[in-house]
Amino acid sequence: MIKQNQQLKIVQKISPQQIQFIKLLQIPTMGLEQRIKEEIEKNPVLEEGRTTEDSQEEYQEEQPVDNTNELTEEKSAADRELSIEDLFSDNYDHRTYLPKSQDDEEDDYEIPIVEAKSLYDALNDQLGLLPLTDHQRLIGQHIIGSLDEDGYLRRPIRAMKLDIMFRHHTKVEESEIEDMLEKIQKMDPAGVAARDLQECLLLQLHRKEQSETIQNAIDIIDRCFKEFTKKHFTKIRSRLGIKEAQFKEAYKLITKLNPKPGDNQVTAKNEYIIPDFILTVEDNEIKIRLNSRNAPELHISRNYLNMYKQYQKLDKKKKTSQVKETLSFVKSKIESAKWFIDALRQRQFTLLNTMQAIADRQKEFFLSEGDEKKLRPMILKDIADTINMDISTVSRVANSKYVQTDFGIYSLKYFFTEGIETSKGIVSNREVKRALQEIIDSESKKRPYSDDKIAALLKERDYNIARRTVAKYREQLGIPVARLRKEV
Repeated sequence: MIKQNQQLKIVQKISPQQIQFIKLLQIPTMGLEQRIKEEIEKNPVLEEGRTTEDSQEEYQEEQPVDNTNELTEEKSAADRELSIEDLFSDNYDHRTYLPKSQDDEEDDYEIPIVEAKSLYDALNDQLGLLPLTDHQRLIGQHIIGSLDEDGYLRRPIRAMKLDIMFRHHTKVEESEIEDMLEKIQKMDPAGVAARDLQECLLLQLHRKEQSETIQNAIDIIDRCFKEFTKKHFTKIRSRLGIKEAQFKEAYKLITKLNPKPGDNQVTAKNEYIIPDFILTVEDNEIKIRLNSRNAPELHISRNYLNMYKQYQKLDKKKKTSQVKETLSFVKSKIESAKWFIDALRQRQFTLLNTMQAIADRQKEFFLSEGDEKKLRPMILKDIADTINMDISTVSRVANSKYVQTDFGIYSLKYFFTEGIETSKGIVSNREVKRALQEIIDSESKKRPYSDDKIAALLKERDYNIARRTVAKYREQLGIPVARLRKEV
Protein backbone atom coordinates (compact mmCIF):
# COMPACT_ATOMS: atom_id res chain seq x y z
CA MET A 1 0.00 0.00 0.00
CA ILE A 2 1.34 3.39 -1.02
CA LYS A 3 1.60 5.98 1.74
CA GLN A 4 1.98 9.70 1.28
CA ASN A 5 4.41 11.51 3.55
CA GLN A 6 5.43 15.13 3.81
CA GLN A 7 9.12 15.96 4.22
CA LEU A 8 10.83 19.27 4.72
CA LYS A 9 14.15 19.53 2.84
CA ILE A 10 16.62 22.28 2.09
CA VAL A 11 17.81 22.02 -1.51
CA GLN A 12 20.23 24.30 -3.30
CA LYS A 13 19.27 25.08 -6.87
CA ILE A 14 21.05 27.25 -9.42
CA SER A 15 18.85 29.83 -11.09
CA PRO A 16 18.84 30.24 -14.90
CA GLN A 17 20.66 33.58 -14.46
CA GLN A 18 23.44 31.90 -12.47
CA ILE A 19 23.80 29.16 -15.07
CA GLN A 20 24.05 31.77 -17.81
CA PHE A 21 26.71 33.67 -15.85
CA ILE A 22 28.75 30.52 -15.23
CA LYS A 23 28.70 29.63 -18.92
CA LEU A 24 29.72 33.14 -19.94
CA LEU A 25 32.46 33.25 -17.32
CA GLN A 26 34.35 30.27 -18.69
CA ILE A 27 34.21 31.47 -22.31
CA PRO A 28 37.45 33.12 -23.50
CA THR A 29 37.41 36.35 -25.49
CA MET A 30 37.62 34.42 -28.76
CA GLY A 31 34.39 32.54 -28.00
CA LEU A 32 32.54 35.47 -26.45
CA GLU A 33 32.02 37.20 -29.80
CA GLN A 34 30.30 34.13 -31.24
CA ARG A 35 28.21 33.68 -28.10
CA ILE A 36 26.95 37.27 -28.29
CA LYS A 37 26.07 36.86 -31.97
CA GLU A 38 24.07 33.74 -31.16
CA GLU A 39 22.15 35.57 -28.41
CA ILE A 40 21.36 38.50 -30.74
CA GLU A 41 20.04 36.06 -33.36
CA LYS A 42 17.81 34.32 -30.81
CA ASN A 43 16.56 37.47 -29.08
CA PRO A 44 15.26 40.35 -31.28
CA VAL A 45 15.07 42.63 -28.21
CA LEU A 46 18.86 42.59 -27.87
CA GLU A 47 20.62 45.04 -30.16
CA GLU A 48 24.24 45.81 -30.89
CA GLY A 49 25.69 49.32 -30.68
CA ARG A 50 25.05 52.32 -28.49
CA THR A 51 21.89 54.38 -28.61
CA THR A 52 22.34 58.06 -29.49
CA GLU A 53 22.49 60.57 -26.64
CA ASP A 54 19.36 62.36 -27.89
CA SER A 55 17.27 59.24 -28.06
CA GLN A 56 18.56 58.16 -24.66
CA GLU A 57 17.64 61.51 -23.07
CA GLU A 58 14.20 61.38 -24.67
CA TYR A 59 13.80 57.84 -23.45
CA GLN A 60 14.69 58.75 -19.88
CA GLU A 61 12.04 61.49 -19.76
CA GLU A 62 9.25 58.97 -20.34
CA GLN A 63 7.35 58.01 -17.20
CA PRO A 64 6.67 54.36 -16.38
CA VAL A 65 3.14 53.00 -16.26
CA ASP A 66 2.37 50.37 -13.67
CA ASN A 67 -0.30 47.96 -14.92
CA THR A 68 1.53 44.75 -14.22
CA ASN A 69 -1.25 43.36 -12.03
CA GLU A 70 -3.40 43.00 -15.13
CA LEU A 71 -0.96 40.49 -16.63
CA THR A 72 -1.02 37.95 -13.83
CA GLU A 73 -2.24 37.72 -10.26
CA GLU A 74 0.97 36.23 -8.91
CA LYS A 75 4.53 37.15 -9.86
CA SER A 76 7.25 34.56 -10.19
CA ALA A 77 10.72 35.15 -8.81
CA ALA A 78 11.94 36.19 -12.24
CA ASP A 79 9.07 38.67 -12.59
CA ARG A 80 9.96 40.29 -9.30
CA GLU A 81 13.53 40.73 -10.48
CA LEU A 82 12.43 42.53 -13.63
CA SER A 83 9.44 44.76 -13.07
CA ILE A 84 8.09 47.45 -15.37
CA GLU A 85 9.41 50.05 -12.95
CA ASP A 86 12.89 48.64 -13.46
CA LEU A 87 12.61 48.69 -17.23
CA PHE A 88 11.47 52.32 -17.46
CA SER A 89 13.39 53.67 -14.49
CA ASP A 90 15.86 56.50 -15.01
CA ASN A 91 18.33 54.63 -12.82
CA TYR A 92 18.43 51.50 -14.97
CA ASP A 93 20.89 51.46 -17.86
CA HIS A 94 19.61 49.23 -20.66
CA ARG A 95 22.95 49.32 -22.41
CA THR A 96 26.13 47.43 -21.76
CA TYR A 97 29.57 48.04 -23.12
CA LEU A 98 33.01 46.88 -22.13
CA PRO A 99 35.61 49.47 -21.10
CA LYS A 100 37.52 50.97 -24.00
CA SER A 101 41.20 51.70 -24.02
CA GLN A 102 42.38 55.26 -24.38
CA ASP A 103 44.31 54.03 -27.36
CA ASP A 104 41.89 51.80 -29.27
CA GLU A 105 44.56 50.92 -31.80
CA GLU A 106 46.02 48.41 -29.34
CA ASP A 107 42.97 46.17 -29.77
CA ASP A 108 42.47 46.75 -33.50
CA TYR A 109 44.61 43.95 -34.79
CA GLU A 110 43.54 41.27 -37.23
CA ILE A 111 44.06 37.54 -36.99
CA PRO A 112 46.27 36.32 -39.84
CA ILE A 113 44.59 33.87 -42.18
CA VAL A 114 46.64 30.92 -43.36
CA GLU A 115 45.63 29.51 -46.73
CA ALA A 116 47.03 26.08 -47.56
CA LYS A 117 45.83 22.77 -48.93
CA SER A 118 45.02 20.01 -46.52
CA LEU A 119 46.84 16.68 -46.72
CA TYR A 120 43.70 15.14 -48.25
CA ASP A 121 43.54 17.74 -51.04
CA ALA A 122 47.29 17.55 -51.75
CA LEU A 123 47.21 13.78 -52.15
CA ASN A 124 44.08 13.87 -54.29
CA ASP A 125 45.74 16.39 -56.61
CA GLN A 126 48.69 14.00 -57.03
CA LEU A 127 46.30 11.10 -57.52
CA GLY A 128 44.67 12.98 -60.40
CA LEU A 129 48.01 13.10 -62.24
CA LEU A 130 48.39 9.31 -62.30
CA PRO A 131 47.14 7.24 -65.28
CA LEU A 132 44.51 5.21 -63.44
CA THR A 133 41.24 3.47 -64.26
CA ASP A 134 38.05 4.60 -62.53
CA HIS A 135 38.23 1.49 -60.34
CA GLN A 136 41.80 2.25 -59.26
CA ARG A 137 40.95 5.91 -58.63
CA LEU A 138 38.06 4.86 -56.41
CA ILE A 139 40.39 2.67 -54.34
CA GLY A 140 42.99 5.45 -54.15
CA GLN A 141 40.45 8.01 -52.95
CA HIS A 142 39.23 5.60 -50.30
CA ILE A 143 42.79 5.01 -49.04
CA ILE A 144 43.49 8.76 -48.90
CA GLY A 145 40.24 9.35 -47.08
CA SER A 146 41.21 6.72 -44.50
CA LEU A 147 44.46 8.45 -43.48
CA ASP A 148 44.60 10.01 -40.01
CA GLU A 149 45.79 13.54 -39.25
CA ASP A 150 49.41 12.35 -38.92
CA GLY A 151 49.34 10.81 -42.40
CA TYR A 152 49.18 7.17 -41.24
CA LEU A 153 46.90 4.43 -42.54
CA ARG A 154 45.63 2.73 -39.39
CA ARG A 155 42.90 0.56 -40.96
CA PRO A 156 43.74 -3.02 -42.00
CA ILE A 157 43.61 -3.89 -45.71
CA ARG A 158 40.81 -6.41 -45.15
CA ALA A 159 38.65 -3.83 -43.36
CA MET A 160 39.17 -1.37 -46.23
CA LYS A 161 38.16 -4.07 -48.71
CA LEU A 162 34.85 -4.58 -46.88
CA ASP A 163 34.29 -0.79 -46.66
CA ILE A 164 34.71 -0.34 -50.41
CA MET A 165 32.42 -3.29 -51.19
CA PHE A 166 29.62 -2.07 -48.90
CA ARG A 167 29.87 1.64 -49.65
CA HIS A 168 30.43 1.54 -53.40
CA HIS A 169 28.97 -1.91 -54.21
CA THR A 170 32.18 -2.74 -56.04
CA LYS A 171 34.11 -5.98 -55.89
CA VAL A 172 37.74 -5.39 -54.94
CA GLU A 173 40.67 -7.63 -54.06
CA GLU A 174 43.15 -7.03 -51.27
CA SER A 175 45.99 -7.17 -53.79
CA GLU A 176 44.44 -4.23 -55.67
CA ILE A 177 44.33 -2.16 -52.47
CA GLU A 178 47.97 -3.03 -51.69
CA ASP A 179 49.07 -2.06 -55.22
CA MET A 180 47.27 1.27 -54.92
CA LEU A 181 48.73 1.81 -51.46
CA GLU A 182 52.25 1.45 -52.88
CA LYS A 183 51.49 4.18 -55.43
CA ILE A 184 50.20 6.54 -52.70
CA GLN A 185 53.24 5.84 -50.52
CA LYS A 186 55.40 7.22 -53.35
CA MET A 187 53.57 10.56 -53.17
CA ASP A 188 54.63 13.63 -51.22
CA PRO A 189 55.17 14.12 -48.33
CA ALA A 190 57.60 11.22 -47.94
CA GLY A 191 56.39 8.59 -45.50
CA VAL A 192 52.70 9.26 -46.05
CA ALA A 193 50.23 6.33 -45.88
CA ALA A 194 52.61 4.25 -43.74
CA ARG A 195 50.96 1.73 -41.45
CA ASP A 196 53.34 2.26 -38.53
CA LEU A 197 56.37 4.32 -37.54
CA GLN A 198 58.87 1.74 -38.76
CA GLU A 199 57.36 1.71 -42.26
CA CYS A 200 57.15 5.52 -42.24
CA LEU A 201 60.89 5.88 -41.55
CA LEU A 202 61.81 3.22 -44.12
CA LEU A 203 59.73 4.94 -46.81
CA GLN A 204 61.65 8.16 -46.20
CA LEU A 205 65.05 6.43 -46.19
CA HIS A 206 64.39 4.55 -49.44
CA ARG A 207 63.69 7.88 -51.17
CA LYS A 208 67.15 9.20 -50.40
CA GLU A 209 70.15 8.71 -52.62
CA GLN A 210 71.69 5.44 -51.55
CA SER A 211 75.00 5.48 -49.67
CA GLU A 212 76.71 3.54 -46.91
CA THR A 213 75.14 5.77 -44.25
CA ILE A 214 71.68 5.40 -45.80
CA GLN A 215 72.06 1.62 -45.95
CA ASN A 216 73.17 1.49 -42.32
CA ALA A 217 70.15 3.57 -41.31
CA ILE A 218 67.85 1.23 -43.27
CA ASP A 219 69.39 -1.80 -41.58
CA ILE A 220 68.96 -0.21 -38.13
CA ILE A 221 65.25 0.52 -38.68
CA ASP A 222 64.52 -2.71 -40.59
CA ARG A 223 66.44 -5.22 -38.44
CA CYS A 224 66.85 -3.51 -35.05
CA PHE A 225 63.85 -1.22 -34.70
CA LYS A 226 62.84 -2.53 -31.25
CA GLU A 227 66.38 -2.03 -29.90
CA PHE A 228 66.55 1.39 -31.53
CA THR A 229 63.37 2.61 -29.77
CA LYS A 230 64.83 1.45 -26.44
CA LYS A 231 68.23 2.99 -27.30
CA HIS A 232 70.20 -0.21 -26.84
CA PHE A 233 72.96 1.12 -29.08
CA THR A 234 75.61 -1.42 -28.10
CA LYS A 235 73.34 -4.32 -29.09
CA ILE A 236 72.60 -2.67 -32.45
CA ARG A 237 76.28 -2.16 -33.31
CA SER A 238 77.07 -5.72 -32.27
CA ARG A 239 74.26 -7.25 -34.33
CA LEU A 240 74.94 -5.21 -37.47
CA GLY A 241 78.71 -5.25 -37.10
CA ILE A 242 79.20 -1.52 -37.70
CA LYS A 243 81.64 0.85 -36.07
CA GLU A 244 80.67 3.56 -33.61
CA ALA A 245 81.44 6.38 -36.08
CA GLN A 246 79.24 4.74 -38.74
CA PHE A 247 76.44 4.26 -36.22
CA LYS A 248 76.62 7.93 -35.18
CA GLU A 249 76.19 9.08 -38.79
CA ALA A 250 73.23 6.75 -39.33
CA TYR A 251 71.66 7.77 -36.00
CA LYS A 252 71.99 11.45 -36.87
CA LEU A 253 70.28 10.81 -40.20
CA ILE A 254 67.38 8.89 -38.62
CA THR A 255 66.72 11.60 -36.04
CA LYS A 256 66.18 14.11 -38.88
CA LEU A 257 63.34 12.06 -40.41
CA ASN A 258 59.73 13.16 -39.92
CA PRO A 259 57.70 10.74 -37.75
CA LYS A 260 54.45 12.56 -38.64
CA PRO A 261 54.37 13.31 -42.38
CA GLY A 262 50.83 14.64 -42.14
CA ASP A 263 52.12 17.60 -40.13
CA ASN A 264 53.82 18.94 -43.25
CA GLN A 265 50.45 20.13 -44.48
CA VAL A 266 48.74 23.13 -42.85
CA THR A 267 45.23 22.19 -41.78
CA ALA A 268 42.30 24.16 -40.44
CA LYS A 269 43.45 23.51 -36.87
CA ASN A 270 45.49 26.72 -36.58
CA GLU A 271 44.54 28.56 -33.43
CA TYR A 272 45.50 32.06 -32.40
CA ILE A 273 45.53 33.42 -28.90
CA ILE A 274 43.56 36.59 -28.26
CA PRO A 275 44.38 37.89 -24.77
CA ASP A 276 41.49 38.52 -22.41
CA PHE A 277 43.43 41.10 -20.38
CA ILE A 278 45.93 43.83 -21.24
CA LEU A 279 48.41 44.42 -18.41
CA THR A 280 50.83 47.35 -18.50
CA VAL A 281 53.27 48.81 -15.99
CA GLU A 282 53.44 52.60 -15.71
CA ASP A 283 55.50 54.39 -13.05
CA ASN A 284 55.94 51.12 -11.19
CA GLU A 285 52.16 50.65 -11.03
CA ILE A 286 50.24 47.78 -12.65
CA LYS A 287 47.26 48.72 -14.80
CA ILE A 288 44.77 46.13 -16.07
CA ARG A 289 41.97 46.40 -18.56
CA LEU A 290 39.78 43.96 -20.42
CA ASN A 291 40.30 43.34 -24.10
CA SER A 292 37.18 44.85 -25.64
CA ARG A 293 37.71 43.80 -29.27
CA ASN A 294 35.38 40.81 -29.20
CA ALA A 295 32.61 42.24 -27.01
CA PRO A 296 30.14 44.43 -28.94
CA GLU A 297 28.16 47.09 -27.12
CA LEU A 298 24.66 45.84 -26.32
CA HIS A 299 21.40 47.46 -25.29
CA ILE A 300 17.71 46.63 -25.07
CA SER A 301 15.72 47.78 -28.09
CA ARG A 302 13.63 50.90 -27.43
CA ASN A 303 11.17 49.76 -30.10
CA TYR A 304 10.27 46.67 -28.11
CA LEU A 305 10.14 48.61 -24.84
CA ASN A 306 7.76 51.13 -26.43
CA MET A 307 5.70 48.29 -27.90
CA TYR A 308 5.39 46.75 -24.47
CA LYS A 309 4.41 50.10 -23.02
CA GLN A 310 1.71 50.67 -25.66
CA TYR A 311 0.19 47.22 -25.17
CA GLN A 312 0.25 47.77 -21.45
CA LYS A 313 -1.72 51.00 -21.72
CA LEU A 314 -4.64 49.24 -23.36
CA ASP A 315 -7.79 48.75 -21.33
CA LYS A 316 -8.25 45.36 -19.83
CA LYS A 317 -11.29 44.73 -22.04
CA LYS A 318 -9.30 45.42 -25.22
CA LYS A 319 -6.60 42.94 -24.33
CA THR A 320 -7.50 39.94 -26.43
CA SER A 321 -5.77 36.59 -26.04
CA GLN A 322 -3.49 37.46 -28.97
CA VAL A 323 -2.51 40.76 -27.35
CA LYS A 324 -1.81 39.04 -24.05
CA GLU A 325 0.26 36.41 -25.84
CA THR A 326 2.27 39.14 -27.60
CA LEU A 327 2.70 41.01 -24.33
CA SER A 328 3.96 37.87 -22.61
CA PHE A 329 6.40 37.13 -25.48
CA VAL A 330 7.87 40.64 -25.50
CA LYS A 331 8.21 40.64 -21.72
CA SER A 332 10.03 37.29 -21.73
CA LYS A 333 12.44 38.51 -24.39
CA ILE A 334 13.11 41.73 -22.45
CA GLU A 335 13.79 39.66 -19.34
CA SER A 336 16.16 37.42 -21.28
CA ALA A 337 18.01 40.41 -22.74
CA LYS A 338 18.35 42.03 -19.32
CA TRP A 339 19.68 38.80 -17.81
CA PHE A 340 22.22 38.46 -20.62
CA ILE A 341 23.40 42.06 -20.25
CA ASP A 342 23.64 41.70 -16.48
CA ALA A 343 25.56 38.43 -16.88
CA LEU A 344 28.04 40.20 -19.17
CA ARG A 345 28.49 42.98 -16.62
CA GLN A 346 28.99 40.46 -13.84
CA ARG A 347 31.48 38.59 -16.04
CA GLN A 348 33.49 41.79 -16.56
CA PHE A 349 33.48 42.54 -12.85
CA THR A 350 34.58 39.01 -11.90
CA LEU A 351 37.29 38.85 -14.56
CA LEU A 352 38.79 42.17 -13.54
CA ASN A 353 38.61 41.35 -9.82
CA THR A 354 40.31 38.00 -10.34
CA MET A 355 43.04 39.38 -12.60
CA GLN A 356 43.67 42.27 -10.19
CA ALA A 357 44.07 39.83 -7.30
CA ILE A 358 46.53 37.75 -9.35
CA ALA A 359 48.50 40.87 -10.32
CA ASP A 360 48.66 42.06 -6.71
CA ARG A 361 49.96 38.71 -5.51
CA GLN A 362 52.47 38.39 -8.37
CA LYS A 363 53.43 42.06 -8.43
CA GLU A 364 57.17 41.39 -8.23
CA PHE A 365 56.94 39.06 -11.23
CA PHE A 366 55.25 41.69 -13.42
CA LEU A 367 57.53 44.51 -12.25
CA SER A 368 60.61 42.37 -12.98
CA GLU A 369 59.36 41.74 -16.54
CA GLY A 370 58.71 38.04 -16.12
CA ASP A 371 61.53 36.84 -13.87
CA GLU A 372 60.45 33.32 -12.80
CA LYS A 373 62.39 33.65 -9.57
CA LYS A 374 59.96 36.39 -8.53
CA LEU A 375 56.93 34.15 -9.06
CA ARG A 376 55.24 33.47 -5.71
CA PRO A 377 53.53 30.17 -4.87
CA MET A 378 49.80 30.62 -5.38
CA ILE A 379 46.79 28.32 -5.51
CA LEU A 380 43.17 28.89 -6.48
CA LYS A 381 42.11 29.17 -2.85
CA ASP A 382 44.42 32.15 -2.31
CA ILE A 383 42.65 34.17 -5.00
CA ALA A 384 39.19 32.88 -4.00
CA ASP A 385 39.74 34.10 -0.42
CA THR A 386 41.00 37.47 -1.66
CA ILE A 387 37.97 38.24 -3.86
CA ASN A 388 35.46 36.41 -1.59
CA MET A 389 34.34 33.98 -4.28
CA ASP A 390 34.20 30.23 -4.64
CA ILE A 391 37.24 28.29 -5.85
CA SER A 392 35.22 26.95 -8.80
CA THR A 393 34.59 30.52 -9.97
CA VAL A 394 38.30 31.33 -9.93
CA SER A 395 38.98 28.08 -11.75
CA ARG A 396 36.56 29.05 -14.52
CA VAL A 397 38.22 32.43 -14.89
CA ALA A 398 41.70 30.90 -15.06
CA ASN A 399 40.65 28.31 -17.62
CA SER A 400 41.46 29.29 -21.24
CA LYS A 401 42.18 32.92 -20.32
CA TYR A 402 45.31 34.85 -21.28
CA VAL A 403 46.90 38.13 -20.28
CA GLN A 404 49.06 40.24 -22.57
CA THR A 405 52.04 41.98 -20.98
CA ASP A 406 54.92 44.03 -22.34
CA PHE A 407 57.11 40.92 -22.15
CA GLY A 408 54.78 38.28 -23.56
CA ILE A 409 51.39 36.60 -23.37
CA TYR A 410 50.73 34.27 -20.42
CA SER A 411 47.98 31.83 -19.56
CA LEU A 412 46.38 32.62 -16.20
CA LYS A 413 47.11 29.03 -15.19
CA TYR A 414 50.82 29.90 -15.44
CA PHE A 415 50.61 31.98 -12.26
CA PHE A 416 49.16 29.17 -10.14
CA THR A 417 52.00 27.08 -8.74
CA GLU A 418 52.73 24.97 -5.69
CA GLY A 419 55.31 25.97 -3.11
CA ILE A 420 58.55 24.23 -2.16
CA GLU A 421 60.12 24.98 1.19
CA THR A 422 63.82 25.92 1.21
CA SER A 423 66.19 27.50 3.73
CA LYS A 424 65.49 30.83 2.03
CA GLY A 425 61.74 30.41 2.38
CA ILE A 426 58.96 29.00 0.21
CA VAL A 427 59.58 29.21 -3.55
CA SER A 428 57.42 28.36 -6.54
CA ASN A 429 57.70 24.87 -7.98
CA ARG A 430 58.15 26.56 -11.36
CA GLU A 431 61.55 27.70 -10.13
CA VAL A 432 62.37 24.10 -9.17
CA LYS A 433 61.29 22.90 -12.63
CA ARG A 434 63.55 25.48 -14.22
CA ALA A 435 66.47 24.21 -12.11
CA LEU A 436 65.62 20.63 -13.07
CA GLN A 437 65.60 21.61 -16.75
CA GLU A 438 69.01 23.27 -16.37
CA ILE A 439 70.47 20.13 -14.80
CA ILE A 440 69.16 17.90 -17.60
CA ASP A 441 70.35 20.33 -20.29
CA SER A 442 73.86 20.28 -18.85
CA GLU A 443 74.11 16.49 -18.39
CA SER A 444 76.22 14.22 -20.58
CA LYS A 445 73.89 12.58 -23.11
CA LYS A 446 76.09 9.51 -23.08
CA ARG A 447 75.44 9.09 -19.35
CA PRO A 448 72.16 10.89 -18.48
CA TYR A 449 71.32 11.50 -14.84
CA SER A 450 68.89 9.20 -13.07
CA ASP A 451 66.02 10.68 -11.04
CA ASP A 452 67.92 9.89 -7.84
CA LYS A 453 70.96 11.77 -9.11
CA ILE A 454 68.82 14.76 -10.15
CA ALA A 455 67.20 14.84 -6.70
CA ALA A 456 70.68 14.90 -5.13
CA LEU A 457 71.82 17.75 -7.42
CA LEU A 458 68.66 19.72 -6.62
CA LYS A 459 69.31 19.19 -2.92
CA GLU A 460 72.74 20.80 -3.42
CA ARG A 461 70.85 23.84 -4.77
CA ASP A 462 68.70 23.86 -1.60
CA TYR A 463 65.66 22.29 -3.30
CA ASN A 464 64.94 19.36 -1.01
CA ILE A 465 62.48 17.22 -2.97
CA ALA A 466 61.99 13.45 -3.22
CA ARG A 467 62.83 11.28 -6.22
CA ARG A 468 59.14 10.70 -7.00
CA THR A 469 58.63 14.49 -7.09
CA VAL A 470 61.53 14.76 -9.56
CA ALA A 471 59.84 12.11 -11.71
CA LYS A 472 56.54 14.01 -11.56
CA TYR A 473 58.12 17.35 -12.55
CA ARG A 474 60.16 15.65 -15.29
CA GLU A 475 57.00 14.14 -16.80
CA GLN A 476 55.21 17.50 -16.60
CA LEU A 477 58.10 19.05 -18.56
CA GLY A 478 57.82 16.30 -21.19
CA ILE A 479 61.31 14.93 -20.45
CA PRO A 480 61.77 11.15 -20.88
CA VAL A 481 63.60 8.86 -18.46
CA ALA A 482 67.40 8.70 -18.45
CA ARG A 483 67.58 5.66 -20.75
CA LEU A 484 65.57 7.39 -23.47
CA ARG A 485 67.65 10.57 -23.16
CA LYS A 486 70.79 8.66 -24.03
CA GLU A 487 72.51 9.62 -27.27
CA VAL A 488 75.53 8.24 -29.14
